[in-house]
Amino acid sequence: MHDRQRRAFYAAMEAARRAYARQEWDRAFVQLERAHILGQRRVGAHTLSHWWMLKVGWQRRDGREIRGQVLRLLAALVMSRLWVPVGNTGGANVNPLQSMPVPDALRVLMEEQ
Repeated sequence: MHDRQRRAFYAAMEAARRAYARQEWDRAFVQLERAHILGQRRVGAHTLSHWWMLKVGWQRRDGREIRGQVLRLLAALVMSRLWVPVGNTGGANVNPLQSMPVPDALRVLMEEQ
């Protein structure tokens, strides 16, 4: 991850943490999806985004999200450096193996060198 992408990842994580602290679960999750797209090729960043998605799922009492995030956490630890479905937002509402279009604002950050 280059510098601008790293800063964008941590900014999204911080926005998610602030929303989480205010119990704004939907707002937190949107930021976590953004962070997931930006950080999914880095083991630590990828795992961190799923950990916080699990925390949001727990707060929502969303069994599907909790189960999905436990599996995704394990996969993030093993697969992040080998293969990731580019653009996947990371939530349990999407197929974990499905690539997705990267939003334009994030694509610019991810393509910079």
